[in-house]
Amino acid sequence: MVVAKSNAGGAATSYFRIAKPLPSLVTVLGLGYFGWMIFWPETIAYQSLGPLGPFTQYLLEHHHTLVHSWYWLAWLIHVGESLYAIVLCKSKGITNSWTQLLWFLQTFLFGMASLYYLIDYRPRRHKQT
Repeated sequence: MVVAKSNAGGAATSYFRIAKPLPSLVTVLGLGYFGWMIFWPETIAYQSLGPLGPFTQYLLEHHHTLVHSWYWLAWLIHVGESLYAIVLCKSKGITNSWTQLLWFLQTFLFGMASLYYLIDYRPRRHKQT
């Protein structure tokens, strides 16, 4: 999806593209499972998860601090990516505050699955005569 573009100077003031579903789903499921491991490990049916179950149980029993650290680091990275998305919006001429908020939220939730489209976006340069 691409939101309306401004014709003034050829710069897109409100460019937005929704992230692809599969990479977004992988990110959400990964962070969701990670959070489940951290906050509710007693509710996980390890034997029902195939090879992921014993691996998860091993990580929680032997590397609990490391798992917690990686969980919070993952969210810290998502915050950093979201802030970077705002900087990119401004540098690429996306000045609409609602669109910037959409990029921020989408990047916070989906990380690189979203940020990729903003990094890849090349606004058209208007020829000066």
